[in-house]
Amino acid sequence: MKDTRRLKRMSRAQRHRAVALNLTSLMDVFTILVLYLLVNQSAVEIIDPPKDITLPESVAEAAPRQTVMLMVSEEYVLVQSEPVMTVAELLEGDGRVAEPVKDSLARLKDRVIGLTTEAVAQGDEVTIMAHRTIPFKALKTLMATATSAGYTKISLAVTQKASQN
Repeated sequence: MKDTRRLKRMSRAQRHRAVALNLTSLMDVFTILVLYLLVNQSAVEIIDPPKDITLPESVAEAAPRQTVMLMVSEEYVLVQSEPVMTVAELLEGDGRVAEPVKDSLARLKDRVIGLTTEAVAQGDEVTIMAHRTIPFKALKTLMATATSAGYTKISLAVTQKASQN
């Protein structure tokens, strides 16, 4: 008789007991998900040019990397979105080195803050994003200026168009 009462009490206790979740495995899943998203978040970078810069079209195979950005609109030359000089001043120069751009690039190398900026500054890579109507003389001067400032890898930004296969 005592056994039957005890069995009834145990069955009643089991019905009213709250179901416990095993949070350890759930937290493991979320940790793996967060790490996956952090690692793959920077895998694809799409650089949107400003409204006043229209890029030429090209078939580009390699994905863009995070680099120092040298932008040339129809009116201004910008280093990391900061105006440095006008295109007219660039074209009036001797065609060798644009000193204001060189000084700005050199300051950028010295002003390292954080891990990603350090990687960009030590990468010795610059991307030139120029409007399609900018003369080649200006681009040649900017490439020579970037090289003289210590940026030995130069990329030109273009609009990717579908390949014709």
